[in-house]
Amino acid sequence: MNQDIESKTDRIGGLRPRVKVFDFFSGCGGASQGFQDAGMDIVFGLDFAADARQSFMRNFPSAEFVFEDIRKVDENDVQSLVERQRPSPILFCGCAPCQPFTKQNTFRPAHDEDDRVPLLTEFLRFIERCKPDIVFVENVPGIQNVAANSEPFGGFLRGLKEAGFCDPPACASVSLRRYGVPQRRRRLLLLASRHGEIDLPPKSHGPGTASPAYTTVRDCIGDLPEIKASETDLVVPNHQAAGLSPLNLQRIRATPEGGGNRDWPEHLRLPCHRKSEGYSDVYGRMFWDKPASGLTTRCISYSNGRFGHPSQNRAISVREAVCLQTFPMEFRFSGSLNSMARQIGNAVPVRVTSAVGRHVAKHLAEANPGRR
Repeated sequence: MNQDIESKTDRIGGLRPRVKVFDFFSGCGGASQGFQDAGMDIVFGLDFAADARQSFMRNFPSAEFVFEDIRKVDENDVQSLVERQRPSPILFCGCAPCQPFTKQNTFRPAHDEDDRVPLLTEFLRFIERCKPDIVFVENVPGIQNVAANSEPFGGFLRGLKEAGFCDPPACASVSLRRYGVPQRRRRLLLLASRHGEIDLPPKSHGPGTASPAYTTVRDCIGDLPEIKASETDLVVPNHQAAGLSPLNLQRIRATPEGGGNRDWPEHLRLPCHRKSEGYSDVYGRMFWDKPASGLTTRCISYSNGRFGHPSQNRAISVREAVCLQTFPMEFRFSGSLNSMARQIGNAVPVRVTSAVGRHVAKHLAEANPGRR
């Protein structure tokens, strides 16, 4: 069924309209991919990173993309596109850059000194003007507690209430393992609806579910072909590994599966590792049969975390990082090796928004039972 026929059918009460997704701070499109997997249409992306833009447009060619700083975008222009998508339900996704709030950022500037802090407030500007049916936010735990008055998060919640969304919205810090993401990673998820109360999706993995075992590194990358440091596989897309210095090659050879710098002989250790009980993850290998640690924007660098391959003498490849972020194999990335790693580390794991998307579809069906 083409889009015009589907739209006409929607207007006369036939098929249930497909949810239209507007992805603000889209990055390469991790959130969009999950919503698309859940049966939604990706119609809009916005980001100000050139390589992320290329990756997004490569994978969602029919979406309209705005390559601009959100603070310079007129909400009336977005409203015009929203109105063209009605009467379909509209979902706004806003996973704003979160570095000012992450535990890994030990220096936290005052709010007025960091341009990233007001971005959630900028997102609210579009919500208030366009009044989507659903709002989804993913961010680091801690964004709601960065100041005594809980700004900007508290103001964002008040703005949602004033715009007619359920109060309070569903909001919690959750382990992403519960949705099949093979990482020990917690994120703040927020889901708000203009069609009544909504909760977060129930967990699909872990004790008490149909999949009681959490997804592991082996589950996601165990079948990929073997490559060496600095090599690129000629068949699997983006299966490219960064190089290693001779010294780091010695170090990773001395590291067992799941081990790290504490397993090295003394002559390979760095002075900072000898003096501190910290740094246990840097220069570490992953376990095959456990989830990985949380992927960062340097996830293909052996020296920047527990990003060593479980058995091969190299850091994980771009494609392996992609798989651990639960992207499908057909998803393609643009940019340099470091740029692709940055896009992957910043991305919302696909299975998270896939679970959210299916949950939202059920919520809308129950709120509007007249649609089939």
